[in-house]
Amino acid sequence: MNVPERDGFRLVRCTEAAHAGQILGIFNEAIANTTAIYEYDPRTPRTIADWFAEKRAAGHPVIGLLDAAGELAGFGTYGVFRARPAFGHTVEHSVYVHRQRRGRGAGARLLKELIAIARNARVHVMVGCIDAGNGASIAMHERAGFRCAGRIEQCGFKFGRWLDLVFYQLILDGEHRP
Repeated sequence: MNVPERDGFRLVRCTEAAHAGQILGIFNEAIANTTAIYEYDPRTPRTIADWFAEKRAAGHPVIGLLDAAGELAGFGTYGVFRARPAFGHTVEHSVYVHRQRRGRGAGARLLKELIAIARNARVHVMVGCIDAGNGASIAMHERAGFRCAGRIEQCGFKFGRWLDLVFYQLILDGEHRP
């Protein structure tokens, strides 16, 4: 995948060699400053290498948007929702955007491409687990056709407060049955 530029961004398949450092930076900024990810400790180059290895082994995509200078504006991926065979046609996705690129449509473009990749892979359901206070992500998911499937109150604790998690799902088209 190397989709031509649109709005100054080019959609690419991310590789560990080319993008691991930038992905690490985006993850760690989100960990340190947002509730988009319920983690406390920064990720390390080793955890990103393991993350890429897991994605490769499972055949899960890691896509990104590059700006004209080749800098990663954001990335998206999906992976296992629950590690049991009956959940094999459901994935949990994530989209992270560089802090200086948020609010400009990069996340929506990544999400749209992840949906297309999932459809092509015959995924049946996509699930997004979103901090209930993340109105921008909730609105992006709703615009993409996701609907709220539930809320777990006070299940996370970060920045000195309890956090609620909402689940958004998109049932993909098709008559595919396993």
